[in-house]
Amino acid sequence: MNQLTEQQLLKNYLSGDQRSLETLINQHKEKIFTSIYLLVKDRCLAEDIFQDTFIKVIDRLAQGKYNDEGKFVHWVIRIAHNLCIDHFRKSKSITFIPKPEDRDIFESMDLMDDTPNDIEQRQTHDRVRKLLDQLPEEQREVIILRHYADMSFAEIAKTTKCSINTALGRMRYGLLNLRKMVRERELAL
Repeated sequence: MNQLTEQQLLKNYLSGDQRSLETLINQHKEKIFTSIYLLVKDRCLAEDIFQDTFIKVIDRLAQGKYNDEGKFVHWVIRIAHNLCIDHFRKSKSITFIPKPEDRDIFESMDLMDDTPNDIEQRQTHDRVRKLLDQLPEEQREVIILRHYADMSFAEIAKTTKCSINTALGRMRYGLLNLRKMVRERELAL
């Protein structure tokens, strides 16, 4: 079943094959969860939003609200992004302090066979994540959607409800701010 295209899997799911949706979820769960986690910075909250995302996906598929214009994963990430924004609006707080027991998303790598390169890579990911956390929300959001969710700028603009030029500008200023922080702190990435 893994050889089927997204469109075939969706068609099969809409015809009653529940395993097809499970296959789609399994293909994209890491990318979707990472996008959510990097926005909310709380593992438990990210897991809740991840589940809510797929409840909404199932409902929208049943209502016929998915069209084959774009990739399925980008449609799901838009839904997840909107759920994150809804959560922030409800809580009236955009700043979340991660709990110490929460593991960093980049620590999902196997820790048993650490080579010096593995350790170095994890340290680099940790530094980048900490730098991302210091960016203004709009810049961080665009960088996460572009680099971690592999969304195009058109898709980012649609997801964040801004123009493509605004999304490009936020990316540019976000990257400039990251470079400035790296220079100021003399970090090696």
